[in-house]
Amino acid sequence: MAPVISAASLARTFQTKRGPVQAVRGIDLTVHEGEILGFLGPNGAGKTTTLRMLTTLLAPTGGTATVAGHDLATDPAGVRRSCGYVAQSGGVDGQIGVREELVTQGRLYRLTRTQALARAEELARDLDLTDLLDRRTATLSGGQRRRLDIAMALTHRPKVLFLDEPTTGLDPGSRADLWDLIRGLRDEHGTTVFLTTHYLDEADALSDRLVIVDKGVVVADGTPSALKLRYGGSIDASLQDTFLAITGRGPAPVDAAPVAV
Repeated sequence: MAPVISAASLARTFQTKRGPVQAVRGIDLTVHEGEILGFLGPNGAGKTTTLRMLTTLLAPTGGTATVAGHDLATDPAGVRRSCGYVAQSGGVDGQIGVREELVTQGRLYRLTRTQALARAEELARDLDLTDLLDRRTATLSGGQRRRLDIAMALTHRPKVLFLDEPTTGLDPGSRADLWDLIRGLRDEHGTTVFLTTHYLDEADALSDRLVIVDKGVVVADGTPSALKLRYGGSIDASLQDTFLAITGRGPAPVDAAPVAV
């Protein structure tokens, strides 16, 4: 599989009154086409900062990266055309209808109104929103609103979809439905999914591969099974125990080192 995301020594330092803060110290990673990548780490590890850099919302202060062949520094518009982004807090306007929200998104991507209406209907079918098109977004449940967030991010048929903690606050049924949707995007459309989450069962269930960061650098990279075997001692180990061992919050194998698996 061809790499669709590539980063080398990607870094971000923030200037504060107390001096510089290195939020991301140097991220090296590759994400392949059609892969669901789970991007994990403790609070403050640099996950969201990395995601915001890869989506051009935050300029790196060091390193390089490309998304779908477009360089962050020299072709940010190309990156934006190639990716969709769903933030933790979502982005819908509670005062307007679902159809209007989808059509407006299409118009922002320079579709004609006729094209935007057709795309809205298509997305509604794919994401089970058809019966909700005439409702105000404020009346939607958490799971319905999250599906709308994802529909908006897919308006321009991006090659890469960035999801920042997409199921936070959802009930178990809504989480399961969203998992099926994410798998379907990969299996049916070949979409590459870059997922951050604090739910380790979610990362285990969805991810083809995991990248774990801590203190602004990658400390482990591999399939869930490989990481469990390496750091948890068995492929039957829980991802939680594995994660704690990797990040130093629990016992680690004597020979374990923060290298790719």
